[in-house]
Amino acid sequence: MPEDLTPAHPVRAAILGTGGVARLHAEAVAGLDGVELVGVADASLERAAEFAARHGGPSVHPDLAALLEGARPDVVHLCTPPAGHAGQAAAAFAAGADVIVEKPPALSLVEFDRMQADARVAGRRLAVVFQQRSGSAVRHVKRLLDDGALGRPLVALCETLWRRGADYYAVPWRGTWAAEGGGPTFGLAVHQLDLLAHLLGEWSEADGRFWRIANDLEMEDVSRGTIVFESGVVANAVTTTLAARETSRLRIDTELATLELEHLYGHANANWRITPAAGVDPALAATWAFPAEEEASGHDALLGEVYRAIAAGDPVPPVLADPARAFEIVTAMHVAAATGRPLRRSELADPALRGPLHAPVEVR
Repeated sequence: MPEDLTPAHPVRAAILGTGGVARLHAEAVAGLDGVELVGVADASLERAAEFAARHGGPSVHPDLAALLEGARPDVVHLCTPPAGHAGQAAAAFAAGADVIVEKPPALSLVEFDRMQADARVAGRRLAVVFQQRSGSAVRHVKRLLDDGALGRPLVALCETLWRRGADYYAVPWRGTWAAEGGGPTFGLAVHQLDLLAHLLGEWSEADGRFWRIANDLEMEDVSRGTIVFESGVVANAVTTTLAARETSRLRIDTELATLELEHLYGHANANWRITPAAGVDPALAATWAFPAEEEASGHDALLGEVYRAIAAGDPVPPVLADPARAFEIVTAMHVAAATGRPLRRSELADPALRGPLHAPVEVR
């Protein structure tokens, strides 16, 4: 953090929602100099009190209104189900706070558009937690791609092969369109899709199909998407919550090399591999080596960048640019499944296509 951010004048952080992901936010905040967790809120005061006791003893509140009034935070972390994010963000902005929101950031692009507009009107920052973008390895790979060091990217694979069963879906808001907004493509694979798009840039067309094979849900447990990027790269994306061996995989083939990432929920240098194409000069391939100084991906890395920007009075950092891109891709996949044809990115300018997701799900 900047040297002029002293403990006497810390950035005041608060967390709304003290479920599983909130722990990662609290631990990240605890590791940042000049940032103090001053309050938490949850509909269950007992759960909030237990959470506060484990994370430094911030004040405990029953809801967002009480949190904003009692803790007076500079930054509010929304670790709540997605159905509440738009209204909660608006309230935080109105109270003068910046917002850091877990994915999915909203139930639809229309809602997320409104959240971004509310932030602009209030002059506040809105940061979406897509932590797979963070870390030194991603920065290195993105620089190689952006600089053309690996030649032109050509084709890509994006796989989110996870396993989620009855215990996961026992949480009341999961597995329904109204409360969760979408299935695993929307709520889980969006991380890998976001990383893919972060590396490859703007997309131009997307297609998709959705199937329900095993779980008793309103939405899919398997999906397939094809995404065409403006650069010409064609990517295939597969998502499932039925995998026996869980993994997250990304592969990008370029003119000169194959980039591969395999991990589950986070990655560092060891999870990445760059394989030169036949005939590539070994001396050139040696220049692609990952730097020795390493920072793993995750909430710590991402939130560190967010808070450095906040402390300096800067906009959200470049690693958080284009927060709607993966959301747009998933929306386009749903619209394509409903219409039976690929959707061009330009068509998503139509507000009628930016509403809640309701793709047809093929039952097997």
